[in-house]
Amino acid sequence: MINSVSAGIITALVGFTSSFVVVLTGLRAVGASEIQASSGLVALCIVVGASTLWLALRHRIPATTAWSTPGAALLTTAGASAMGFDEAIGAFILCAALLLLSGLWPALGKLTAAIPTPVAQAMLAGVLFPLCLKSISGLSESPAAVAPVVVIWLLSIVFLPMWAVPLA
Repeated sequence: MINSVSAGIITALVGFTSSFVVVLTGLRAVGASEIQASSGLVALCIVVGASTLWLALRHRIPATTAWSTPGAALLTTAGASAMGFDEAIGAFILCAALLLLSGLWPALGKLTAAIPTPVAQAMLAGVLFPLCLKSISGLSESPAAVAPVVVIWLLSIVFLPMWAVPLA
């Protein structure tokens, strides 16, 4: 029982802590003010929490939902649009509608599923790789902020591997 509880807690912590900075950075990159980015993160937390609770209660199984970290990573590299944050919100809504449509319309879901796995993985790598490189540039730009995180992560990988990401 304790292993299941600790696994659930670690999953929740890692899922949140490993991506909330990416979400905030992505929102700021597309032109959101600090207040808009913070509000967006709060809204995401509420939606993810409520949908996780609903799924778990509805199906009586442990379940979780999450935001799209690769989607947020894409935002970090997209840059602000010419029309500003309002245009980005419209793009978010259109993307959500298309995702919903692909789940409800079997032909579109099959077309999406037909994308070869290596191509989908390469697309994901293309989005995430520049974000991974940011830790290296962050180390040179702000060593006092980044170096302790890297050191804690490296030590944790050796001595407490299950806790490496939450500790970092």
